[in-house]
Amino acid sequence: MFEEFLIPLKISIKVTIVAGFIVIILGTIAGRILSMKSFKGKTLLETILMLPLVLPPTVVGFLLLVIFGRQSFIGKMIEWVFKQPIVFTWWAAVIASIIVAFPLMYQSAKTGFQGVDNEIEEAARVCGANEWNVFFLISIPLSLKAIISGSILSVARVLGEFGATLMFAGNIPGKTQTVPTAIYLAIDVGNMKMAWLWVLSMIVISFIMLLVVQLKQK
Repeated sequence: MFEEFLIPLKISIKVTIVAGFIVIILGTIAGRILSMKSFKGKTLLETILMLPLVLPPTVVGFLLLVIFGRQSFIGKMIEWVFKQPIVFTWWAAVIASIIVAFPLMYQSAKTGFQGVDNEIEEAARVCGANEWNVFFLISIPLSLKAIISGSILSVARVLGEFGATLMFAGNIPGKTQTVPTAIYLAIDVGNMKMAWLWVLSMIVISFIMLLVVQLKQK
């Protein structure tokens, strides 16, 4: 029973670590770039980046199946390179989680960077700092609170991802079955004891993450 409880938890943690790391990096970079630059089509681009936040997870999962499925060009390329399709693998769960969690990280990072005083950054440039030095030594420290909050919220979103993951990665025990999909299956077969154990574990982890966000905002 303990092993049955632990396996989906391990997969969820693995997916969360990989997807969370990628989301934090991509969201921070995108937030920085789009907080600085104004160009034609920026509003449209930002709307597209934020779209997964409001789309039903099943729609996101369907689109991922179309884009990365075995009949698509991208899907065929992936299968040719890695000798297997990406659909119904734990990497599919990673991709689905990245897509749905990215808007949270991007929006938080962008808000944080927009709150940085441009005069401080300009002063650093005048003193000889290059763009990388300004980014790492000025911009990130001054927007760190927003970045940390966005990181925790996006990681929590990754941990709780269900709909897109179920459609794109499936619910294969020991392979792609995360805690949210395991809860769904446990309820479906009437295994309420195991469902409660997974539910309680998710509540505890999510509560801790949200508590850290609240403390960081004070």
